[in-house]
Amino acid sequence: MQIVGYRPRVDEPARLLVSHDGDIQAEPLEPGVELTYTLEDRHCAGTIDDGTHISCDEPTAPYCSTHTDRWPCARCQGECDLPLASCREEHAIYLAAFAPAEFKVGVTRSWRLDTRLREQGADLAAHIRIVENGRIARQIEADIATSIGDSVRVDRKRRGLHRTVDTDAWETLLDDFEVLDRFDFEYGLDLADRPVPETLLSGTVRGTKGRMLVVERNKTAYGVDMRDLVGYEISQRETDRNLQASLGSFD
Repeated sequence: MQIVGYRPRVDEPARLLVSHDGDIQAEPLEPGVELTYTLEDRHCAGTIDDGTHISCDEPTAPYCSTHTDRWPCARCQGECDLPLASCREEHAIYLAAFAPAEFKVGVTRSWRLDTRLREQGADLAAHIRIVENGRIARQIEADIATSIGDSVRVDRKRRGLHRTVDTDAWETLLDDFEVLDRFDFEYGLDLADRPVPETLLSGTVRGTKGRMLVVERNKTAYGVDMRDLVGYEISQRETDRNLQASLGSFD
């Protein structure tokens, strides 16, 4: 069995995509689920074609150069000729907040706004502009990003999983923009302490937030980046690794 992908929680519970000899099965990551897997060797996760997994033995993970999906809009700043059909759709420009005080600007097709924010694990967000296509949206995003930034690293999101947003700083930021709509997301993690960074798939699921999975073992919460799981072969048994424990586990 190999982990070949993941899906953050949006309309359905988060899940890992696991290949069993080419067949894809979804491993649900709902709160309370007991995970009993050990991570074995890791290599390229290959690709999924029409619901079937095509494996790859290249050692680069999560994907080798052949199977790396290079999204042309990833670093676009509006200097393009609208190469994709999706570029011509109406776009939303938004600001997102991640606890305690990490902020970013972003763009997405208008109909995907709520989904995109949940995929990123945003705590709060504000919709600030609607424009006719992706090129205009990227130009505006690039301008705003010079002062706010357009990305928040996963490790910084993990550090705030047990915190709430500094609403004073958030409202001060929004003072400079016309807010069309606001979003406030709840993920139900209910953490008292910062999760320990780890890559594992063994323990009780506390919940997910964007691509972050929180599992608990021996009274310690671990924050797992689901992308770091992709490519691993897994076996159905609990890990016997020695794991770092949080101070809270000794209470």
